[in-house]
Amino acid sequence: MASRTKGKATMEVGGDGVAVITLINPPVNSLSFDGAKGRFSGGFDISGFGDIQKGTRKAPKPGYISIDIITDLLEAAKKPSVAAIDGLALGGGLELAMACHARISAPGAQLGLPELQLGVIPGFGGTQRLPRLVGLTKALEMILTSKPVKAEQGHSLGLVDAVVPPAELLNAARRWALDIAERRKPWVSSVLKTDKLPPLGEAREILKFAKDQTRRQAPNLKHPLMCLEAVEVGIVSGSRAGLEKEALISSQVVKLDTTKSLIHVFFSQRGTTKVPGVTDRGLVPRKIKKVAIIGGGLMGSGIATALILSNYPVILKEVNEKFLEAGLGRVKANLQSSVKKGRMSQEKFEKTMSLLKGSLDYESFRDVDMVIEAVIENISLKQKIFADLEKYCPQHCILASNTSTIDLNKIGERTKSQDRIIGAHFFSPAHVMPLLEIVRTNHTSAQVIVDLLDVGKKIKKTPVVVGNCTGFAVNRMFFPYTQAAMFLVERGTDPYLIDKAVSKFGMPMGPFRLCDLVGFGVAIATATQFIENFPERTNKSMIIPLMQEDKRAGEATRKGFYLYDEKRKAKPDPELKKYIEKARSVSGVNLDPKLAKLTEKEIIEMTFFPVVNEACRVFAEGIAVKAADLDIAGIFGMGFPPYRGGIMFWADSIGSKYIYSKLDEWSKAYGGFFKPCDFLAERGSKGAPLSAPLEQARSRL
Repeated sequence: MASRTKGKATMEVGGDGVAVITLINPPVNSLSFDGAKGRFSGGFDISGFGDIQKGTRKAPKPGYISIDIITDLLEAAKKPSVAAIDGLALGGGLELAMACHARISAPGAQLGLPELQLGVIPGFGGTQRLPRLVGLTKALEMILTSKPVKAEQGHSLGLVDAVVPPAELLNAARRWALDIAERRKPWVSSVLKTDKLPPLGEAREILKFAKDQTRRQAPNLKHPLMCLEAVEVGIVSGSRAGLEKEALISSQVVKLDTTKSLIHVFFSQRGTTKVPGVTDRGLVPRKIKKVAIIGGGLMGSGIATALILSNYPVILKEVNEKFLEAGLGRVKANLQSSVKKGRMSQEKFEKTMSLLKGSLDYESFRDVDMVIEAVIENISLKQKIFADLEKYCPQHCILASNTSTIDLNKIGERTKSQDRIIGAHFFSPAHVMPLLEIVRTNHTSAQVIVDLLDVGKKIKKTPVVVGNCTGFAVNRMFFPYTQAAMFLVERGTDPYLIDKAVSKFGMPMGPFRLCDLVGFGVAIATATQFIENFPERTNKSMIIPLMQEDKRAGEATRKGFYLYDEKRKAKPDPELKKYIEKARSVSGVNLDPKLAKLTEKEIIEMTFFPVVNEACRVFAEGIAVKAADLDIAGIFGMGFPPYRGGIMFWADSIGSKYIYSKLDEWSKAYGGFFKPCDFLAERGSKGAPLSAPLEQARSRL
């Protein structure tokens, strides 16, 4: 959570008469009302900066910091100010720097306005100053994408006045301030600049294009359009009017449900690395110097890519030369894709590839610190591999599996090293998807968990620690997602209507398009695990097996629930009806007139309420320590829309009583698949939040 410590400012006046103000507000130096006020009135002389009301305890009016302090106090002062930037100047930090009369930066510093991804807008003048410093088009790109620029690019854009070595930064900024004061350098108030703004007609066209793009790409979000409104007012009516509009909108967006959701996600993501009984024991992560990966398929090569991109030396093992060459080729192709897109230099590509070595045996495993097994989902094969690893790997070596569904206790049955067995579940493509699901058993040592959390951080993944069970957290929660969709289709709901409704809700794609993407083989293998372990609440559909009989296996075969052209563009297939009708006949299922005419709202409820139900089971069983961990796991692992806050947060926004009543109604009409679990029934009967902590912790963590 955010630090509750008030921001403070220190000031030191040098012999040259220049005051160096150091701003401190841990943990992320965020700007706050108390902090911003204290930075300019916190006990040191502010003569020449105008007047400021001191000692008030009233809530500030909208725009108090932006207009009264930053614009009228700092920017309009009789004394020049220069921002010295090293490291990060993001959000309010950059907005404060833009209000200074110059900005001097160290190389590699990042400057940006990432507020939109938190559900808010730049509220300290960013919507007005950034377009005046870098031009309207580049400013809109930076604001709408939340992507920062490096100091060097910022210099070429006009955002930074000079880039100097870190050792010279402070002295360069001091000299610049003196030069402004003595009129050797220009005194620039960025909020008054107009030379980089396009003519009004052109500006309106640029803003119209940005609005149209935003509506298409983020149809469920209001705050990006509200942000563009503030920018537009500043262009049309002047910066003062723009600042006032920005302040008004800033006070409005914080009340939006999407904003509350995105802020919840922001803090929840940062909380996943705090695991009670593990990360609070003072353990220090051990250095992982070398990693081995078994299996060079899609997952293994993706994991290898992620590791070497973060400078980990990697050994990739396969069973024969042909498979090994294919695995190494996949890694190479992953990196070459970055080279083609201009994200990686040829020199960097060669240096990164040099970290990867191939192997056909275990001899080179004698000095590895971690092994990640990434072979097919076959229990006996995994058991043999882990038994072999114990013979060849050093005693301290972490033995990890990338299994997506299989119980880790079964995988490690033939070993004596239960304390170092852990799940390192990546999501495909592993070098792109941001989640690392860390799965621990009752035997896994806290040290091993701390080590893997550190690796996750270094390879830029969001790690979530969960307990051991079939499917763990993500796959187990979302298993009913596809099953519910199949259930509806067999009873008359149009599959393409389901995909459309789910995509409109905010998922990257619907359940049937997802089945095509991952392939029917994976879908059946996963379903088999769940049917074996949870037979009382599974819906067995014959649609996919019948399609497989006709050599349809998804996108890879260009035929699945959709048809695919040479560019893999999907289009509906009229032939799908015959498979649905045949499956209905084989299963003895009848058409249901009500299910054939579902609204989009009803489709979302019947598809996602079973997911909520399973998430409640996962939470109640202690597979996850916090409901918020399930929210993050679903967002980063399955693409659940972050602006809905995650599966548990979204469920609470609807209400446990309503979800329970609908599941209870459907279970009476259609059977056990929809039956509410005891946890949901108990909280639903009281209308209690589903995400509230368990009264009695039964956590497997």
